[in-house]
Parts: sequence; structure tokens; C-alpha cells
Amino acid sequence: MSKITLSIVAFLATSSLYAAEASNADLLKRIEQLETQVNKNSTKSIEKNVIPVAKINNNDSEYGKVKIGGDYRFSVDNLNYDLANGSSAKNDSVLTNRLWLNISYKPNRHIDFSTKLAFNKVFGQPVIYAPGGQAPFDGFDWIASTTNTDDDFRVKNAYINYRNDTIFGANIPWDFGVGRRPTSYTKLLSLRDDTAASSPLGHIVSAEFDGGHLGFDLSEITGVSGMRVKLATGRGASYITPSLSPTPDADWGDNINMFDVNFVPYSDSHLHTELQAMYITNLVDLANGGYDRQGNFNPESYNPAFDTVGDMYLGAFMVSYEANALNNTTFFASFGLSQTDPIEGKSMLGSPDSETGTSYWLGMQTDLLGGRFGLDYNHGSQYWRSFTYAEDTLAGSKMATRGDAFETYYTGYIMEGLSYQIRYTYMDYDYTGSNGFFGSQTGTAMDMDFVKTYMAGTDLANSIVDTAQDLRFYLRYHF
Repeated sequence: MSKITLSIVAFLATSSLYAAEASNADLLKRIEQLETQVNKNSTKSIEKNVIPVAKINNNDSEYGKVKIGGDYRFSVDNLNYDLANGSSAKNDSVLTNRLWLNISYKPNRHIDFSTKLAFNKVFGQPVIYAPGGQAPFDGFDWIASTTNTDDDFRVKNAYINYRNDTIFGANIPWDFGVGRRPTSYTKLLSLRDDTAASSPLGHIVSAEFDGGHLGFDLSEITGVSGMRVKLATGRGASYITPSLSPTPDADWGDNINMFDVNFVPYSDSHLHTELQAMYITNLVDLANGGYDRQGNFNPESYNPAFDTVGDMYLGAFMVSYEANALNNTTFFASFGLSQTDPIEGKSMLGSPDSETGTSYWLGMQTDLLGGRFGLDYNHGSQYWRSFTYAEDTLAGSKMATRGDAFETYYTGYIMEGLSYQIRYTYMDYDYTGSNGFFGSQTGTAMDMDFVKTYMAGTDLANSIVDTAQDLRFYLRYHF
């Protein structure tokens, strides 16, 4: 502005000295020249000062920002069990807290990082209590951040993901990720949990894993809507020596590894189809559950150490349809398949042979009174085995049921971020071992009628659930 002011002063002085000699035409020409120069100087000044400020304060961009969110849920569960010996067990009100702290950052469109810290706790219980003072499996890595353990925060997810639009010059968008994978609250299960689905199919997978993935979007090169393939791997247990041993981190056992292929043949705004196949190695069971052949428990025989029993194949195919014109109803169906592969000399699920199990799952969810109403039905055969150890229901995994499971729920929305749900789950077991491990100590698939008829008076029948019910209410706030 100082330069502009000096120019005006100089012009006025010059005009005063030569006013008598200058013609009106010359005076008008000088004024126009001055106006042009002033406008140029003003524009340069605005551009110099405003543009950098606009770039710095570009709040519309989704990149370069740390996003923090929270998700708190209070639940009360009414649990009832009928046991194989004719007795029952119940808890009228299990009160629980669940808190998630979410942190994510995306510096550009190619890379993002996200983490979720989880806190799951029963009211008034800061640690895990159990008869004898030990609960060796409640803190197991597959479930520790999704079930009620203690008052510690645990890392549920910690994942870095990279994506790009082409690979080797081909028009194939792809992505790669590694870390603690988001593998609970999986597809279809996420509907009743009212949360965004993680990538595995919930019919066969709901457990925490560390691992990675490599995915390819095939829709552009094939012309098929939504076609995509993903390869994933994970490690469920690493058997190494302690860090302070003479040979730290040396191998002393068989790692539990998971290899996975996920394929979406077709997907659009209404119809979605998806297939998943898995191979899991070196699965385990207790070395000795403590029961003899007559069903009597001997504490001296009990050995909770893990024994490797074999491998397993799992597969699932699901289809869902969004009927927007029919009250925004989602219909879905899923079929699951499992097959054991015991180590020679070992047995899995009570059999030394390779056994095949099947399961089917039908469900729907629709708008009702401003909320969402859902209804599910599951059926599993004798040797059905899913990998659904993370939170499913507090009474046990309905997805793992060898028998029939029925579930209905209603999710209501009070205001933005605040919701509630009423849910009822009933599981009727035809065979034992639905919630056990993979061998013949906790996972044996015995006929329930046989146990109730011929072993009703034994210690074993006292630990076998015939039917289970879970009536749950929750209040949830997330931001």
C-alpha cells in the first residue's frame, strides 16, 4: 500500500505543476494508466497473501488428520442353562462394560493406519476369577480383547493398509495390509451388532488374529460389478521360548497358522455374494480334560497344557439382498463347511478319521418403528466346527452350535450416536463340544440324547450344556 500511496502523491504533484500545459485528453490518459497500475498491485498483493492461507486451512480434505472416536456399551444379560444331568444354572443379571477407543490417520489416499483399544469388564470384577484361582483360557489371544476378562485395555486392532489404482501398469486397484487384523464383528454377524463389518465371513470366523492381506479389485478388467479377490494369512499362536531363556525365541512347538482366500463373484447396491475358504494348521486341545471313559472327573489327570491334534479346512458361501422397496429389508443366507485332518495317532472332535461338518444360516433385518428388527436361524451338524471364539453371545457362540440356534433382536435409535438393543438367543445342542477346542478332550461331538440317557449321573454330564438362553439389553453411545 505504501507504493500505491507514493504513486498517487507523485501524480498529484506532477498534475499541479503542469496543469496549465496539459490537455484534458492527456490528463484522462494518465488517470487510466494509474488505475491500471493500482489494480495490478492490488491483485498481486491479494494473491501473495491469500493463496497460502487457503492451502494451510483446507479443512475439507480427509487427509492429514488424526481421527479419534469412542464406543461405550453397557449390557445386562439374563443367562439360563439346562445341563445334561437334568440340573440347571443361571445368572439373572450379568452387568458388563465394553469400551472401544478408536484412532486413525490417513496422510494421503494411498495409506491409512487404524487402531482400536478394547476394554471388556464385568461390573465389580477387576480380574478373572475361577474355581482354583485360575482361568487359563479367558485371556487367550483369540478372545482376550472381545470377551469380559479384566479391567485392562488391550489392542484389538492395529493395522496399516496401503492401496493403489494400478499394478504393473494394469488397471487393477489393489491393497496390502499388515498388523493385528480386525477379524471379529465379521460379515453378517455385524448386522445384529449394529457395527461396520470386518472382512471375514462371520459364519466361520470371529476371532482375533495377527497377520496380513493382499487384495485385488477385478471389477474394472472383468466388467463384473464388485468382483474382488483377497489373500490373507494370520498366526493364532506362536510357540517360542521365553526371552530370558538360554536360547530366546527359539522354536519349541508348532505355530497355529491360518491361510485364507476370500472371493466376491458379484456385488452391487442390492445383491452381494461372497465365498471364503480357509486352512488352519496345528490346532490344539487340552492334553487331558480329566474325565475317564465312564465320565468321572479325576483332578490328578487334568492337564490344561495344549496338545497339537491336527489341521482343519473351513469354507463358507453367503448371499445377501437389499430389498429397499420392501421396508429396507435385508435378506441373507449362508452355508458353512468344515473338515478335520487329524495327525496320525491323534483324534479331532472325538474321531481319528477326517470328519466333515455342515451348517446353514438364514436371516433377515428390516425397519420397524424407527429402528431395526432382526431374526436369525442357525443349524449345525455333528462335526460342524467354526472358528468363532470372539464375542458372539455371552452364553456361547451361536455360530458354533451343533444343533439349532434361534435369535431375534430389536435395535432402537434414541438420538445420533445413542442406541439400545433387546436381543434373545436360544441354543439347543444336539451334540456336545460346540464351544470346545478341536481335539477329543473338549471338542468331542457325542450325541446329546446318549449323554442324557446313559451318563446323566456322571461328572461329565454336570459340565455339558443341553440348552442355553441369553436375554440381553444394552445401551450404547459412540462418536
